Amino acid sequence: MARGIKDKVAILGMGCARFGERWADDADTLMVEAFDEAIADAGIEPSAIDAAWLGVAFDAVNIGPSGIPLSMALRLPNIGVTKVENYCASGTESFRGAVYAVASGAADIALAMGVEKLKDTGYGGLPVRTRGTTFDMVGVTGSAPGNFAQLAGAYRTKHGVGKADLKRAMAHVSVKSHANGAKNPKAHLRKAVDMDTVLNAPMIAEPLGLYDCCGVSDGAACAIVTTPEIARSLGKTDLVTVKALQVSTSNGWELQQAGGWDGSYFHTTRIAAAKAYEEAGVTRPREQIDLMEVHDCFSITELVTMEDLHISKEGEGWKDVLDGFFDADGAVPCQIDGGLKCFGHPIGASGLRMIYENYLQLLGRAGERQRQQPPSLALSHNLGGSPIQNVSAVAIVGLA
Repeated sequence: MARGIKDKVAILGMGCARFGERWADDADTLMVEAFDEAIADAGIEPSAIDAAWLGVAFDAVNIGPSGIPLSMALRLPNIGVTKVENYCASGTESFRGAVYAVASGAADIALAMGVEKLKDTGYGGLPVRTRGTTFDMVGVTGSAPGNFAQLAGAYRTKHGVGKADLKRAMAHVSVKSHANGAKNPKAHLRKAVDMDTVLNAPMIAEPLGLYDCCGVSDGAACAIVTTPEIARSLGKTDLVTVKALQVSTSNGWELQQAGGWDGSYFHTTRIAAAKAYEEAGVTRPREQIDLMEVHDCFSITELVTMEDLHISKEGEGWKDVLDGFFDADGAVPCQIDGGLKCFGHPIGASGLRMIYENYLQLLGRAGERQRQQPPSLALSHNLGGSPIQNVSAVAIVGLA
């Protein structure tokens, strides 16, 4: 019977490149930038790394079909490097590979890297992939804002939320994240915005306006993991350990006419969250989770995710948002680093970037945006795909 991985893996070091329009830098440069910070933080030599995982979703131009670019860019010691892709959850997927390798005893020290040169694809939004007529109709192709605008409509209809109320709640999500991102030197967008600016912005896909959508950027993030025992032997005293890591993938249930899904939430997020809480021993998430980084590709996604993670009651997430519950000085801050809203979404990097912020906050090293009372348990949520078919990843990390 599976026993889970709680406290079997410690984060030895992490690093994050500056996200943005990095036209002058290639993917290798971004990976090296993140790795240099992580390896210095870990206090080891690259030769100590036993295995590595590279998360990339769309960047075939710079990365290609294997993990070789990571091995060459970092001059890794001829170890196995596995390239993984799981839509927008690719960063957390690479972290899962490294964590599971250590937890199983297959590696003493493992590396997870996520990178994407999304600007190089030439798209204004996420790139489009096709695989036949059926996939085009129900998959993640087409307009991402259009897909998630339908989520907003379904949520509002199901819970009887007024159009103006939901719009203000969504705007608050954006205002909150921009205020946080302004304090983060690694964020792409570092300018605060007010409610009027957000509410009066050009419409992208009703009710999603310009500031309800995350941007397009380049970036990389990296984690080096090991066992708590090895970490302590290397002189680490304040340990951040992995409490849970769960992934759930759509199986077609959402597409069944009699399935019962109404389009107002993410089925896979609810499943991944429930499994992660069980693995971590969390029974009262609203009270026990101190900090969150979630997949805010659109403001409505963040709002709905609060309910799917069982932090807010179903149908009441928008009220918690307007009450400031998720603000930087609220009970459970969400996107205290600015989130996808201010970092943009270089797909393979986002999941690891979220864990990076939680790691810094747990150790009290987040600088100007540091919580006055450092958290003890932090959650990150990565979502890939569209509301109708997707993959959700939930990682919980905390102090040992």
